[in-house]
Amino acid sequence: MFWRALDIATPGPKWAGLFAEYWPDYHAWWLKEGEAARPTYAQCRRAMTEHMPELVPLYDELCKLAGGGDQAARFLSFYCPPPYLSACSQAIWAGKEPVMVRNYDYNPLAFDSLVLRTEWQGRRVMGTSDGLWGLVDGVNDAGLSISLTFGGRRVVGRGFGVPLILRYVLQTCKTTEEAGKVLARVPTHMSYNVTVLDRKRNYLTAMMAPDRPAHITHAAVATNHQENVEWVSHARFTATVERERFLLQRLRLHRDPEEKFISAFLKPPLYSTAFNAGFGTLYTAIYRPRKRQMELRWPGTVWPLSLDGFEEGGRRVDLPGAA
Repeated sequence: MFWRALDIATPGPKWAGLFAEYWPDYHAWWLKEGEAARPTYAQCRRAMTEHMPELVPLYDELCKLAGGGDQAARFLSFYCPPPYLSACSQAIWAGKEPVMVRNYDYNPLAFDSLVLRTEWQGRRVMGTSDGLWGLVDGVNDAGLSISLTFGGRRVVGRGFGVPLILRYVLQTCKTTEEAGKVLARVPTHMSYNVTVLDRKRNYLTAMMAPDRPAHITHAAVATNHQENVEWVSHARFTATVERERFLLQRLRLHRDPEEKFISAFLKPPLYSTAFNAGFGTLYTAIYRPRKRQMELRWPGTVWPLSLDGFEEGGRRVDLPGAA
């Protein structure tokens, strides 16, 4: 798998070229249930205006750069997209320098393999891209870090794909408290656990769902279920309960030092090579919000990245078990 880190300070030709590169595959995915299954442009823009009004000018600008087409604009809204599943683990290591660590388990053929640093709307943000402006994890210049896991429920409703919600939080919030208010009110189309950590060590995990109010918790660990396991077969396949228990033991009983705690994410039961069954661990990310830094790790490879001293580049990494 080849990864890129790109600095796109302002929307322009560089982002437009990126969109043109990825759009054929995203277009096919977006249409996989048929165009009628997706909301109209008017519905998408109305939802954006109601729930994320601060992002509307940026959204309009990106739609123009994407060519101004109807389907591209509807895709970029992230409103009611096709369902997608992942199996991730994330946790807050609450030492002297608080750290957020996460594994992202997904299909490598449906992944951007891209870190974006942006300065859109005056806010510097760095994170792992999804959908070319959404994020599955990231940090902003206020020292706010955020990450997601799938919540382990089959219910699909009307709401946004969670990567855009993460982008919205990082564009508009400075603290965990502010982020919690956003996560409690913005609708999501599927169930997700979103963990937030700010530079003052405050953290929360929002258990979001399309059919019930978000539950804001002080959980330091999130895997692929919410308060109770509801999708039993998915829970067994992903070992969500076992991974949660393992992380809680690392935090509460063993009190691992930082490096030992991080290293555990690159080993079973957290690290998965089950790509032949649909998805495995694509990367481990470490966020240090006070330093506004992230680090990507794979077995034998470490890639540090800094929001303040960001350097573009690329890495070719081998994923054990992936074709």
